[in-house]
Amino acid sequence: MLAPFLHAWTIRPDLPCATPHRQTGRVYFDDSIDPLDLPEPPGPDEIARAFPVPLLTLVPQDAIGETLCGVGSHTTDGTVVMTTATLSYTFWRNPADRSDPANLADLPAAVRADLDAPPVRPLPEWMLRARERMRYPLLWDAVRTTHIADPSEAPWHTPAFALVEHVNYIVMNAFRDERVRAAPDEFPGELLGAATERSIEHGIPVSVDGVDRPGMRVDTDAHVYGLGVDLGDRILTAVFARDRLPSLELAFRSWPTAGTGSRRAPAS
Repeated sequence: MLAPFLHAWTIRPDLPCATPHRQTGRVYFDDSIDPLDLPEPPGPDEIARAFPVPLLTLVPQDAIGETLCGVGSHTTDGTVVMTTATLSYTFWRNPADRSDPANLADLPAAVRADLDAPPVRPLPEWMLRARERMRYPLLWDAVRTTHIADPSEAPWHTPAFALVEHVNYIVMNAFRDERVRAAPDEFPGELLGAATERSIEHGIPVSVDGVDRPGMRVDTDAHVYGLGVDLGDRILTAVFARDRLPSLELAFRSWPTAGTGSRRAPAS
C-alpha cells in the first residue's frame, strides 16, 4: 500500500527542493547540483503564513505529526484563480514509544538497504531528517485546503468535485498495485472502481474548529475513506487509508498561523 514517493526523492536542477518521484522505488540524485546548496523547502508554518486562507489540519493527536505540505495552483490567463495546500503526516503505530520497531514502515528490502547505508554524498541536515522520516508510514496528502479566489473562473471545482478528485488521486497513487491497470512502462494508467459524485453521501457532520459542519463523505471505496466540507472561503477534503482509521480522530482545525489576508468562514 506504501506509495512509491515514500522511498524515492528526485532532485532536479529546476526545482529548489527534493521532489517525490512516483515511478521509481529507489533514491536518485541529479549529479549536476550539490545537495548542500539546496534550501530547505518551506514547512507548514511558513506555507500557512503565505496562504490566502487558514490552512486546515487534523486536531492534535498522538498518532500523527505534520510532516510535509505541498502547494498547488490553477491559473487562467495568468491570474491565479485557485490554490491548494495539502498536508502529509508521519504516522505512529505506537506513539507512546516512538523507538518501537512496530512504528517502522513495511519497506521493500532494497529501499531499507538504501536507508541503512550511508548517503552516497553529503546531505544537508533537513534532507537527512527527511531521509530518516522515510522509515515510517506516512498519511500522504491526507488533508487538503482549497481556496478559490474567483468561483466564476473555476465553476467546475465544486466541493463535491474536490472530494472525488482527492479520493481518486490518493487511490491512484497509494494503491497502484491493487487498483490501477497499466502496462509496466505506463503511467498513470487506468484507475479501477474510481469514485464519482454519485459515491458521495451528504449531510455528514464534520468537526472543524470545534463546530460540527454539514459535510460529505465517500464511504464506498474498499481502500480509502474521504470527507469534505464547504467552509465558504475554503474547501476541506481529507482522505485516509481505511486501515489507519481506528487510530485517528477525524476532527479538524484551522492552522494556528492564519494566512495573510485570510478570511475565516462564519460559524454555522
